[in-house]
Amino acid sequence: MEAQRSPEAFLVFDALDFDMFVKVFTHTLLSPFFMFFVPVFYIFQGLSYTDPAVLISGIHYVAISAYWFLKWCSRLYRNQGSLLFGPGRFDWGEQIVVVTGGASGIGELLANTLAVRNVTVIVLDVNPIVTENYNVTYYKCDVSKWEEVEAVSKQIIEEIGHPTVLINNAGVAQGKLILDLSEEDVKQTFNVNTLAHFWTLKAFLPGMIQQKEGHIITVSSVMGLLGASRMTDYAASKAAVLSLNESLRYELDKHYNCPKIRTTAVIPGHILTPMFMFANIGSNPLVKFFVPSLHPITVVKRIIEAMDEQHSRTIILPFYCQLAPFLRLMPSFIRDFFQWLPGADYALDDFVKITGRRPEEGEVPTDKKEY
Repeated sequence: MEAQRSPEAFLVFDALDFDMFVKVFTHTLLSPFFMFFVPVFYIFQGLSYTDPAVLISGIHYVAISAYWFLKWCSRLYRNQGSLLFGPGRFDWGEQIVVVTGGASGIGELLANTLAVRNVTVIVLDVNPIVTENYNVTYYKCDVSKWEEVEAVSKQIIEEIGHPTVLINNAGVAQGKLILDLSEEDVKQTFNVNTLAHFWTLKAFLPGMIQQKEGHIITVSSVMGLLGASRMTDYAASKAAVLSLNESLRYELDKHYNCPKIRTTAVIPGHILTPMFMFANIGSNPLVKFFVPSLHPITVVKRIIEAMDEQHSRTIILPFYCQLAPFLRLMPSFIRDFFQWLPGADYALDDFVKITGRRPEEGEVPTDKKEY
């Protein structure tokens, strides 16, 4: 009789997706360090410098080196960097980080992860965060309301100090067709997903401008680049904060004279958090391979890397999301194919609103509470 195999034996395949192949490809065939040794290897094997194998591999090496060099120069230009000297070490222990929507999902994981780095973390949410870290401080605040943000910000500055990093992470989704959206639905979506960014910036940006340093991280979504059914309000609100992030960058550079206040936009695809836990992205293995869902830790790692790197940047993940800006330029049948592939227009047909429920919406249905 065949021995029963443990489910753990298949865990390695859970992470086997297109992004893994892209990562391997980037660190091999697209890596200047790796490709440098290919023509050298051919020469050591006795081939002449004019041999096609040496020439082709050499041209490939020069091309990818030029690509990465120009990309790095672009990053340095945006961040007033130097080719010879990097930014000073990021002192985690001196940071005061504000995380909106930090009681669940990415925000909760981010707050607790930063706390382990001896960072002073401030969580703004309508619900308290569950944590055992002494350096995580919770302030009850509905960030969609300016009055509450203003009052809490004064309390934070007085009790803890001026925040050095602001992570606008709070979000809500309704998952309804446009004609099914109530007035309160639309107001809540834009108040939480868009206007809250303005309120927290008005509250905490003056302190950063005074210090001439800081980091503002805007968590948006790939839906801010591409729309889909049942996402009219959500997609529009996320597109708005991308424009906010871009305009803010130029205001900081040109008007406030604060180029060292960094701005990072995070544009993820579907994340395995309670907000979209009932989204049906597709059960087809091929779809899961090319359009994988993200684990929260993947997004958190990239946000922490951006803070440590001290550069303004745009984080788009997973890989398929990097195609989103170009799909609008493609013929309509190509655009529709990529919309059809993951079933984007039907992904929220069975959507259940878990987070951000208003009193009139009642509690989560009993059969949906286990999440």
